[in-house]
Amino acid sequence: MLTMLRTACLFVLLISISFAPAKEGMWIPTLLKALEGDMQAMGMKLSAEDIYSVNKSSLKDAIVKFGGGCTGEIISHNGLLLTNHHCGYGSIQKLSSLENDYLKDGFWAMSGSEELVNPGLTVTFIVRIEDMTQKVLGGLEASMTESARNAEIDSRIARLSAEAVKGTHYQAEIKPFFYGNEYYMIVTEKYLDVRLVGAPPSSIGKFGGDTDNWVWPRHTGDFSMWRVYTGPDGKPAEYSENNIPLKPKHFFPISLKGAEKDDFTMVFGFPARTQEYLTSYAVDNIMNIQDPIRIKLRTQRLETIDREMLKSDKVRIQYASKQSGISNGWKKWKGEIRGLKRDDAIAKKQAYEAEFQKRVNENPEWKEKYGDLLAQFEELYKKQAPLLRAVEYFNEAGYSIELVRFANQVGGAVNRIEESMSEQAKSAELDKLRRQGASFFKDYYPLIDQEIMAKLLKSYYMDLEPNQRPQSLQTIHDRYQGDFDAYAAYVFKNSNISTEAKFETLINNLEVGNVLRDPAYILMGDIINSYIVMRPKFQAVNDQINALNRTYMKAQREVFKDKNFYPDANFTLRLTYGKAEGMAPSDGIQYKHYTTLDGVMAKYIPGDSEFDLPEKLIELYEKKDYGQYAHKDGSMRVCFIASNHTSGGNSGSPLIDANGHLLGLNFDRNWEGTMSDINYDINQCRNISVDVRYVLFIMDKMAGAGYLLDEMELVK
Repeated sequence: MLTMLRTACLFVLLISISFAPAKEGMWIPTLLKALEGDMQAMGMKLSAEDIYSVNKSSLKDAIVKFGGGCTGEIISHNGLLLTNHHCGYGSIQKLSSLENDYLKDGFWAMSGSEELVNPGLTVTFIVRIEDMTQKVLGGLEASMTESARNAEIDSRIARLSAEAVKGTHYQAEIKPFFYGNEYYMIVTEKYLDVRLVGAPPSSIGKFGGDTDNWVWPRHTGDFSMWRVYTGPDGKPAEYSENNIPLKPKHFFPISLKGAEKDDFTMVFGFPARTQEYLTSYAVDNIMNIQDPIRIKLRTQRLETIDREMLKSDKVRIQYASKQSGISNGWKKWKGEIRGLKRDDAIAKKQAYEAEFQKRVNENPEWKEKYGDLLAQFEELYKKQAPLLRAVEYFNEAGYSIELVRFANQVGGAVNRIEESMSEQAKSAELDKLRRQGASFFKDYYPLIDQEIMAKLLKSYYMDLEPNQRPQSLQTIHDRYQGDFDAYAAYVFKNSNISTEAKFETLINNLEVGNVLRDPAYILMGDIINSYIVMRPKFQAVNDQINALNRTYMKAQREVFKDKNFYPDANFTLRLTYGKAEGMAPSDGIQYKHYTTLDGVMAKYIPGDSEFDLPEKLIELYEKKDYGQYAHKDGSMRVCFIASNHTSGGNSGSPLIDANGHLLGLNFDRNWEGTMSDINYDINQCRNISVDVRYVLFIMDKMAGAGYLLDEMELVK
């Protein structure tokens, strides 16, 4: 009886959350007209056309995809760009050295001539988005096999994409939405000259470090400032001294008012990936197989990396970006499991699925088409489980060893050199290999990788069944009596590619046999061959799941007509909206929606790697010298939270007020809400932003780069 009552209550809760006009959702900007009334009722002063338009300047013209994985926004008429410190972290790390430690000390250009060039860094604007569903799917025969169907869709996409940008410098990509039930084309313009203007020291940009990551209350000044340049004709161009600052179609005015409780807010950016419509069986595999494996293996890597980074500034710079990437996922997945358990996500999914099945069974047409969908999912996810374990161990153990990845790179280059028909081609491949080696060894510390190799291979051997792991692990275990430390020491001592000096000797006297006999190359080969054997089985199951998901998505939209579905994030431009509001993470605790510099000082620990502070910031705090950036109550606000549905990729996205002005930069989610990629709970999920006034305060008062204000539009 209690179980029945609990299930009934869960479904009532599910209906109230999922079908109510909550602010969950990542909306395609071309379709905002349908949401305009709701957004304006919440306080928005703009129209849908003000946000996205191809006929006039709109907010979308100030949004960029920054590099390969973040969002940024234009904030001046001269192409000045804001994004997160952690989004620019890899580029800043590449520019850093022991002599110029921009990660630790920060950097600010005091004129345009001092801005730093970043080869390979790009930003991408959206030109237009078009619904291509009918052109991609129209006329497909229902009797087609899945492979034939996919081949025809791929052919159409290639043709349509090429036709859309023929004769222009634009690029086009057609992507599936709703698991392939709809397709949209995104036409883009990519700029190739992006220069670093300024970044705070890590004691501000990463204040709180791993301890505070994914946590609220937060006090991190997570921002960096860049500038986009064009050729003299205003079009994208590779770096040149003759390039000029971008003249954007739109840039964000900056609000000095701040976000008050219950103020309307929007986030506009490029969320990377959500999976809101997974079945309970999929969520079970994520919670109990995938995430725990990732957490365990990344914990082992971080223990070694963190220890060695504290010992040496050189190692700290080398591994700063790597450590950040490893740690970010590690803590996110821990929070994801915690949130899914706390929100009883599997039970909610099961209640939803029970209602879906009930409605399907009551409709003869639906029952014929969709009656056994859930049963098929259950069977497929059972088949997936052991294969998923093997895939995750390959990714997080075998192929996470840096020397293994480099051995694969070297082996590929040597094969191409052997196959080359001309001396010129061989020479070109050898030069490329030298460059790859220089890049690899610049940020490589063999002692770290040797210890990590021993840890990960031991887990690889101990945690998987013999048929799931590389065969050589059994031989290694037997030969070294289970001492994987001894085996790792042997590999690093005898490999020709484990140090820069040995690698240079190898390529200066390159012989294929010396590569093929290399212990790192042999280990790499066995790890990859094991994956190659297993991968087709995993892919076959996943292909069936993906095809079923397309049908299930179509079915849900038919069966639940009263639910306003939005497509999962797929790294395309989306808008989400909500309001500035606090939260109650647990019984008896209530969080405000903002933090201040008082909280920064309360966390301050002199000399600590995560909570130290610059003397200048302490001095400004003691004098309360906040200038025009202080809130009306006299405080210096640092961060704030709002109920906007965000994901990875939204890092650096503008947090926008009702008038289209910039309030802050989105940079994180609360730990309770990291589950939002799978299960969004309006009561627990919050996005975290750095207040733009704190950005300007650091830039002006602390860094002395106030000259940049002259090109911005400040709104008081």
